[in-house]
Amino acid sequence: MGFLDKLFGGNPSEEKNENRVEAKFYTLDDIKLLDEVDAISQTKPVVLFKHSTRCSISRFALKRFDAEFNYADNQIDWYLLDLLNHRDISNEIAQRYTIQHQSPQILVIKSGVCVFSSTHDGIDANDLKRFL
Repeated sequence: MGFLDKLFGGNPSEEKNENRVEAKFYTLDDIKLLDEVDAISQTKPVVLFKHSTRCSISRFALKRFDAEFNYADNQIDWYLLDLLNHRDISNEIAQRYTIQHQSPQILVIKSGVCVFSSTHDGIDANDLKRFL
């Protein structure tokens, strides 16, 4: 069960994947957390998922990402950013990691540097395997 199912309830008729890893996501709701992201990224990759709650494309990409995400907490962390409520954090992300703002967008941070970025239908949790 992904975090969206935890928030909104899953479909009981859906077949459960017994091999799915239950990973936590963190809410990126304070600009100071970017320093924490940089520190964590020294020992394991960190994914930042930038999401617009008003955009159906973003909602679809997030739902698909959550369904595909099957990594343990000791392998990778991921943070969810609500762009509508925290545009200042998105602006800091663009400046700090020298990337162009997109929505939806994922970034992989390793050693304090953005080593991967993907947007829209290019967002695929399976791409993260190469950063582990």
